[in-house]
Amino acid sequence: MDTEKVIVIDFGGQYNQLVARRVRECNVYCEIYSYRTDIGQIRAMNPKGIILTGGPNSCYEPSSPSCPAELFELGVPVLGLCYGAELMMHVLDGKVEKASVREYGKTKVMVDTASPLFRDVQPETICWMSHFDYISQVASGFSITAHTADCPVAAAENPEKKLYAIQFHPEVLHTQEGTRMLYNFVRGVCGCSGTWRMDSFVEDSVRAIREKVGNGRVLCALSGGVDSSVAAVMLAKAVGGQLTCVFVDHGLLRKNEGDEVEAVFGPDGPYDLNFIRVNARQRFYDRLSGVTEPEQKRKIIGEEFIRVFEEEAKKIGAVDFLVQGTIYPDVVESGLGGESVVIKSHHNVGGLPDYVDFKEIIEPLRSLFKDEVRKAGLELGIPETLVYRQPFPGPGLGIRIIGEVTAEKVRIVQDADAIYREEIARAGLDREIGQYFAALTNMRSVGVMGDERTYDYAVALRAVNTVDFMTAESAKVPFEVLQKVMGRIINEVRGVNRVFYDLTSKPPGTIEFE
Repeated sequence: MDTEKVIVIDFGGQYNQLVARRVRECNVYCEIYSYRTDIGQIRAMNPKGIILTGGPNSCYEPSSPSCPAELFELGVPVLGLCYGAELMMHVLDGKVEKASVREYGKTKVMVDTASPLFRDVQPETICWMSHFDYISQVASGFSITAHTADCPVAAAENPEKKLYAIQFHPEVLHTQEGTRMLYNFVRGVCGCSGTWRMDSFVEDSVRAIREKVGNGRVLCALSGGVDSSVAAVMLAKAVGGQLTCVFVDHGLLRKNEGDEVEAVFGPDGPYDLNFIRVNARQRFYDRLSGVTEPEQKRKIIGEEFIRVFEEEAKKIGAVDFLVQGTIYPDVVESGLGGESVVIKSHHNVGGLPDYVDFKEIIEPLRSLFKDEVRKAGLELGIPETLVYRQPFPGPGLGIRIIGEVTAEKVRIVQDADAIYREEIARAGLDREIGQYFAALTNMRSVGVMGDERTYDYAVALRAVNTVDFMTAESAKVPFEVLQKVMGRIINEVRGVNRVFYDLTSKPPGTIEFE
C-alpha cells in the first residue's frame, strides 16, 4: 500500500473522492490530502504521482487555496483537474481569467491523441465541464493538447517536467473516456505497475494486524453489516481467540435483525467467534428522548456505543484494542479527509467521544470504498449472501426516523421496511438495486380508511444505485412494485396513511434520509 501510491491534493471540489476511486480502479492505491499538507510531508510520502482536484474558488483571488511552486519541482508527475489545472498555470506564471462563456455539463472536446494523456482516446470525446474561469495563457514550456468551441485550453502539458493540466473532470462518469485518461496518467506517465489488489490487501492487513496486536486482546464492534462483518472475519483470521465480538442491539435495527446477526455470528453460526449480544435498546431510547437534530442523534449513538463497549471490555478484562468497520466514505463525510466539509458525523468516526478507554482503535477497512470492502470479504471467504447484504448505517433507524426517536416510530419503520424489502426481493430486484429502505418522515396528514378519518405518518421509500457510495442515482423501481408496497404498508402498518418515493440523487442529497 505504501510502496506505490498516488496522492490527491484536495482543493474542496465536489468530485474529489471520485478521483481517488477512479485511480483505484486502475489498481493503483490512492489517498486524499488537504492542500494545506506540508510540502515536506508530501515529499516524504514518495508518491508516484500527484493529482490536484477541482474546487469552487478562483485561483487568482488572494484568499483562494493555493500550493507552492515547489510542488511542481519534486520530479513527480502532476495532473491538475479543473481548478487544479488553473492553479498549476497560475503558480507557473500562466494566466487565468474569468470566462465570458461559462461551460457546464457534457461538452465536446477535441484532443491531441499524440499526448500521453489521450492515448487511445477518440479525437472528439465528450467530457464534463464545470468552470467559470479559463486558462487564457499557458505557462512557459506548456503546449495546448485539447480545446472546445468556447475553451481554447481544455488541456495543456509540459511532458519534459511531467506536468499535465485538464480543464474538465475525467473522474465523473459523464466524461466518456475519463477512466482511460486517468489510467494513462497513473499507469503510463507515473509508471505505476498496478499492484493494488484485494488479495494482497487482505494478506498485508492480516499480517499488520497480527504484528500490532501481539498478545493483546481485541474487542470488535460487530453490527452484522457488511463493513463490521468483514472487519470481524479479518481480525479472527489474524488473532483468533484473542478476539471477542460484541453485538450491541440498540433497538434501532431492522425487523428481526438482532436474531439474524446472532444466527450468523453466534455460537451456532459458521464462524468460531467469541460472540456477546448486549440488549441496550432502552438506554439508547432514553438517551435519544427529545432529540430531533440528526447530527446530534449520530453523536449520541456513537458515544453510547463506545460506553457499552467499554463496559463489556471491563467484564472481559484487560482489552487493549477496539476494532471498527470504518470505511473511507465514513472518513471523508465526517470531514477527516482532505478539505471536505462535515456532511455527517459517522458514529464510528466523527461521532466518537473525545475520550475512549482503549489503548488503540483498529480500523482495517478505513482506506476502502464499499465495493472494495465487498471484494475483501469475498477474498476472506465470506459467503456472497452476507457480503452483498443490504448496507445498514451504524446509527440504524435512528437516522431513518425524522425527528424524535420513539419505540412506536421504530416499530412503524421496521414493519414498513420489512414489507419493502420483501417485495423488492419477490420482484427479483434485490441484487439489481444498490440500496433500498423505508424511512419515517415527521409529517402527519389527514387520510381516510374504512370511511373514517385518519391523521397518521407518511413513509418514504428510497432506492438508489451506486458503485462507491460517494455518489448515487435514484433507482427506477417498477411502478407496479411501488404500488404493491404502498398498498401493503398502508394496510398492514398501523400509524401510516401515505407513502412517498424519494427521487433525490447524491449529491445533492445523501443516501440516507436524515
